[in-house]
Amino acid sequence: MWYQKTLTLSAKSRGFHLVTDEILNQLADMPRVNIGLLHLLLQHTSASLTLNENCDPTVRHDMERFFPPRRSR
Repeated sequence: MWYQKTLTLSAKSRGFHLVTDEILNQLADMPRVNIGLLHLLLQHTSASLTLNENCDPTVRHDMERFFPPRRSR
């Protein structure tokens, strides 16, 4: 059986944000699935989605260092 749902995440400032809880909260009203696959589509032209284990608290700091804010020309 297939389930589909459109999720809307709250607006966030530039940076790297944890959205797992926000996604899980919006999926809470869907039928319980024991095994499944979640596809996420980000419909924003200036944003991206990365998947990280988040086991190390410095991951987001490292990402900020690797991708500094773009400077205007």
